[in-house]
Amino acid sequence: MPPRIHNQRVTNTLLPYLSSTSTTASSPSISRLPSTSTAPNGSSRPFSTTPAPQSRKWRTDMFQWLAKEGSELKSHVPGRTNYLTRLKERRARGEEGANSKAALTHPFPLNPYFSAENILSEELRNEIHARVTGRNKKSVRAVSVELGVDMRRVAAVVRLVELEKRMKSQNKQLALPYARAVHEMVPTTPLHKENRRAHESINDLPVHKLTNAQIFHPIPESRHFTRADAGRVFSAAPAQDLATAAATAADPTAAVDRATQQPGRIERVGKGEFETQVLQPAEARIPHPHLVALERYRLAHSEEPRESNKYYRTRLLEQERLEGEQRAQAAAREEQSTNKVAPAASRFEFRFRDVEFSEETVGHDGRGSIAPGRRYGVPSEDRKKGQVKIPTSVVV
Repeated sequence: MPPRIHNQRVTNTLLPYLSSTSTTASSPSISRLPSTSTAPNGSSRPFSTTPAPQSRKWRTDMFQWLAKEGSELKSHVPGRTNYLTRLKERRARGEEGANSKAALTHPFPLNPYFSAENILSEELRNEIHARVTGRNKKSVRAVSVELGVDMRRVAAVVRLVELEKRMKSQNKQLALPYARAVHEMVPTTPLHKENRRAHESINDLPVHKLTNAQIFHPIPESRHFTRADAGRVFSAAPAQDLATAAATAADPTAAVDRATQQPGRIERVGKGEFETQVLQPAEARIPHPHLVALERYRLAHSEEPRESNKYYRTRLLEQERLEGEQRAQAAAREEQSTNKVAPAASRFEFRFRDVEFSEETVGHDGRGSIAPGRRYGVPSEDRKKGQVKIPTSVVV
């Protein structure tokens, strides 16, 4: 039996033995091999019997489809989406299928679970900026509830519109043709003066890292177990006494107010760098906890709609006042703890702050997360390759 030829690089010394002229009839397996010739420079070359890859055929089919059926996607109709699903629905059901909901919101025919999200229209974007920065200024929280836009998006819109106005004042060129083309090709949320339609969900509950664990906690059937108790279990905090638990269950709105208006007084558990706040119930961690309180007030006073609206406005103003006081107090503490030195012949201002070095403040290794000067001697991450150098979140 002739030796097996491995699928490796074959040098020129073996080529005469693999040629068709030197192959005898006694070795039919070798005679079926393709003939080769010696390279002029005497170098080796790959020897393989693997068939041509299928990518060539797929590439040819793709260009044939783009030249025939896909040519309809080359240009779009202003105001309508240009998705592949729309093309398939039109061929299957005619114009009725081209105007269906699936054709307007689902870009990928093979993935019906993915739905394209709407973007803000120019009118809605300008209305958000006008309400926040206009004559009758409103808070970001109030505008988010009125227009159905997330607070982070409201803050981002205000910043981007201010940046756009600054660029116009500096006579900088804007990418207006690109913006118009995008608004013509993707679905947008228009501005409705009367019948308001929410652009997105504004009260989604963020996933907390403590809730990722699955805990089996035995509870007697006679005990009233609430979301506040579940948060203490996730935080590994001791259970509340009966009197405190009963007061919280009787008036949950007051408990939520204490957690949202005075976040610094929330109970903390753990030691050192593992210290964390006790996980609060869901109605205290959502972006708009006052909407839950409003719904409770409406259910309790269903015959007084005007009083419900008055209660909502009063509560919202009180929340804004408390948040403003907290920001002012934080700025005052920062100013009081900082010593500023401005030399007469210098355009710089030096700021010094007294700190306390202990294991609680700087950690056991001196590089705690809240320690002053923790980056001294440590190279900055923003100069490394692959690091994200743009803002990834908006602080509202």
